[in-house]
This record gives sequence, C-alpha cells and structure tokens, in this order.
Amino acid sequence: MDLLSESSKDVKEGSGKRDIKSLVSIIPPPQSLMSKQVKVKERRVRLKYNSSVNADELYLSKALAEELGIKDIACIAVAGKKRIELKAVISDKVPPNEVWANPDAMKSKGIADNSIVTVRGA
Repeated sequence: MDLLSESSKDVKEGSGKRDIKSLVSIIPPPQSLMSKQVKVKERRVRLKYNSSVNADELYLSKALAEELGIKDIACIAVAGKKRIELKAVISDKVPPNEVWANPDAMKSKGIADNSIVTVRGA
C-alpha cells in the first residue's frame, strides 16, 4: 500500500495540476470553425441555346454569378474536354440552373443544346 501511495504522490507532484480554463482556452469557439466555409469554385448547369445572345457572350443568372464570383469572364467546360472562355452577361431572365449561349457559336465548337456544362469564373 505504501508503494502505491508514494508513486501516486510522485505523479501528482511531477505533472503539476493545470488549470482547466487554461486548457480550454486552446480550443477555438465553434463560431470560428463554422465561419470557414469553402467557397464554391465551379458548378454544373444546363446550357441552352438562345439566338438573342451574341457569339462571344454567355448569359447567366445573378445568383449563379454571385455564387461563383463571376464578374467579367466565365469559363465553360464540357465533359472536361472542351473549355471555352466567354464574356459573362448577368441577367435576371435566366433561371439559376441554366446558362444561355449563341447557337451558332456553340455548334461550331461542338456543344449541343441542353448539354450539361461546368461553369467557372476565369
């Protein structure tokens, strides 16, 4: 019994008690962890033909542009093979899950109507 009591006293004296508040201060509050959300860099949407769109432009919704941080130029990619950079035009008429492009320009690039494309900010 004496050996156990002596060894437990040595452990207590050797390690020294730490204050709980000093230990807890190392852990960050949950608000700081939740605020570090990853910004979305790309999104898959449906590409629709619209003859009113100019050949070098891409119409997209305001919500999509804000989500991806697009201001001037947008990059669309089809199946990871074809990449095209176009001037981004933000319009309220476009649904949030669609982008509009010129039919002649897209046909010449080999992109069909109603294709799923990945939109990124350039």
